[in-house]
Parts: sequence; C-alpha cells; structure tokens
Amino acid sequence: MSRRDQLPPLNPTRVFEATGRLLSVTKAADELCVTPAAVSRQVRALEVFLDVKLFNRIHGRLELTPAGARYLADITPLFAALLAATRSVQSSIGNRALLRIRSPATFAVRWLIPRLAGFHQANPTIEVQLSTSSAPLDLKHEDVDAGVQLGDGSWPETHSQQLIANLLVPVTSPSYQRATQLVRSEQLQQEVLLHTMARPDDWALWFEAVGLDTARAYSGMKYETSLLAYQAAIEGHGVAIAQKSLVAKELADGTLVTPIPFELDCGKHTYYFVWSTRRPQPPALSAFCAWLLNVDW
Repeated sequence: MSRRDQLPPLNPTRVFEATGRLLSVTKAADELCVTPAAVSRQVRALEVFLDVKLFNRIHGRLELTPAGARYLADITPLFAALLAATRSVQSSIGNRALLRIRSPATFAVRWLIPRLAGFHQANPTIEVQLSTSSAPLDLKHEDVDAGVQLGDGSWPETHSQQLIANLLVPVTSPSYQRATQLVRSEQLQQEVLLHTMARPDDWALWFEAVGLDTARAYSGMKYETSLLAYQAAIEGHGVAIAQKSLVAKELADGTLVTPIPFELDCGKHTYYFVWSTRRPQPPALSAFCAWLLNVDW
C-alpha cells in the first residue's frame, strides 16, 4: 500500500491541529499536557509523513504554510466530528440528550467551536454532534436537528435566529501592511485582494461604500471558503474582506490588522441558526437556542 492510501498517524495529526489552531507550540503543549519539545517532534513526524512543510517561523512567530492552512481547514471539522461521535456513543449510556447540528466549516471553526465548551459546561447532559458542509440546509431530509446557514434569515418552514452582525472590514497581516504602507482606501486598487467564492460581491460592496471604482474589486486571489481567505491574509498574501466577528480573535491579538478602519454594515445577509417549524422542538434544541441568545458575539 502506498503512503497516499494510508491514514496519517493520529497523534501527530492531533498535535498539528492544536498547534495550527493556537499558532503556538507552547499553548498546544499546555492544552495537550505534553512538553513543547514533544509537540515539535510530533509536528515534524507529520511533516515527514506528508512530505510537506506545515509551518514557518517568521520573526519569532509561528505561521502556517499554505499547505498547512489547507490541511488544518480540512481536518478541524473531522476532529470535531470525531469528538461528537465519541460523545454520542458515551451518551447512549445514561440519561443524555443528543443534538445534531450542521454548519459551514468557516463558521464552525471560527465562531461555534471556540464557544461550544461554554454550552457543554452549562448543559452537561446534552451532547452536541457537529458536522460541516457548505450546501444549503435540507431539514426535511437531513439527519440533523438544526443548523447554521448563510443568507437573509428567511427560509420556508423554518425558524431562524441571527448569530453575528454582517460587518465587513478589510484585514491583512501586520507584515503586509508594513511592506505596502497601506493606510488609504484608494491604495487597495493596487493591492492583492483576497476573495471568498461563497461571498463574491463583498469587496465590490465595500469599494462602492467608500467611493471606489468597483471594476477592480473582483480581481485578486479567490478561495473556496472564508476560512482559507482569512488564513491567506494571516500568511501575508494580500488583503481579505472579512466579517468582523469571524476574525475578532486575530484582530485582538494582532495576528490581523484593519489597515483602513471603515466597517460596512451589510444588513441581514449573514449567519443564522435555523430549525424546522414542522417538527416539535426537543428540550435540547430549546436549551441551545436559549444559550445562543446570551453567548458573546
């Protein structure tokens, strides 16, 4: 069997996921209860297996390579699903409720997963099984109780609850801003723009709002998901247009900066939590909706 047909070693992959998510060997070591040296060895073992470099260290900071960013985006939902499957099996023993939720990967990785620990702490008898997909929700036929959907919140036979505001801001790495001296909106017409194919008009909307010619707003690099576009911005490949709530952590810790601090409120087109009006609402789903109303955006 060729290496391409083999699963990667699980422990090094788990260590890489933690290191890539935290962008810190020390923090990953603390989370996994091992030494930083052990983290470095496991990451190196995975790089040898994949024959791909996953990280660069630039000015003392750990950054994902493009290949590392893609791999992290792909495996993060898998680890979430593995955890959910484990909890689902465990919940079959004892009096626990199972709540099945589907979400786009970008929202799951950047907003939902970091906050789910708070729900589990408040609701220890409810197990959340999280899956990811960019396809529209089909609550009539899918084996899920509810999900997260991008749109205007108006879908037939559903309840919807807005999750984040649709505030668009340009973001890039500090190193890219320093190199380009980017401080004025008109400079963006000469910069590399990073786009999300699921939201192709975001840059054009922002350009129009600041009085720039929108013809240039569609050029640049295009990525399948916002998750990849944001990672490309972190790596210094250009300037992404981001939903502010989904990059709040990076803006707070300085991994990303807003070179032009104009925020465009695009109204209702954002992420919503959606569930069916045609089914009884189980207590676990009611508890999750109530938690969402109070969770920090």
